[in-house]
Amino acid sequence: MVYLAEFVGTAILILLGGGVVAGVSLARSKALNGGWIVVTFGWGMAVAMAVYVVGSTSGAHINPAVTLGLASIGEFAWAQVPGYMLAQLGGAFTGAVLVYLAYFAHWKVTDDPEAKLGVFSTSPGVRNPVANLVTEIIGTAMLLLGVLGIGANSGFVSEGDVDLGGLFTNGIAPLMIGLLVLAIGLSLGGPTGYAINPARDLGPRLAHALLPIPGKGGSDWGYSWIPVVGPLVGGVIGAWIWKLTGFGV
Repeated sequence: MVYLAEFVGTAILILLGGGVVAGVSLARSKALNGGWIVVTFGWGMAVAMAVYVVGSTSGAHINPAVTLGLASIGEFAWAQVPGYMLAQLGGAFTGAVLVYLAYFAHWKVTDDPEAKLGVFSTSPGVRNPVANLVTEIIGTAMLLLGVLGIGANSGFVSEGDVDLGGLFTNGIAPLMIGLLVLAIGLSLGGPTGYAINPARDLGPRLAHALLPIPGKGGSDWGYSWIPVVGPLVGGVIGAWIWKLTGFGV
């Protein structure tokens, strides 16, 4: 059940996140040219909705970097890591296919192959592998720090004799995680498009390569390792910063 939840949660993430990119990028979309604020807000809400749907079942990692980061500090079982990651990748691929179907009529009327690829995967504003890698590491480290902080503080929210920890965990925490992703996108997303999630980039990139999208270009496999390696490294770093500082103790 937890693997199904990760699959579904990641599919929701990409359906809504990739969907907002399609909306602002593809020709004749009602949301065309909506801009970066719309994109970042859409991705933040995509994360929140995914966490609301599957958080109580699997913890809603929906991101291999989160899974690896938590496992590296002993907060998640290593035995479940491969299954979680495979489910996340499959969910991301499926979500991308759903975006393709939702915007089916718009691919043919869109001339720009880069705009089409951008619906599925990230690309840098300035192509500099070292700088791009560092950006993804920093962004994902911040993601893990924020996620762990939100989780740790959920048990300390109370009003008088009424314990609000459960309300915070189940009602507000998913929204806070969405706002965290919104903040990362607004502040750190400019250089690379803030993948901060290997499945978010690799699964849809595979979908782009395989789907019969009219007029598409290449899938930019030369860049594809950065939004995979960077988030994995950043996730571990962020988790270990949290552990070594002892903030959650």
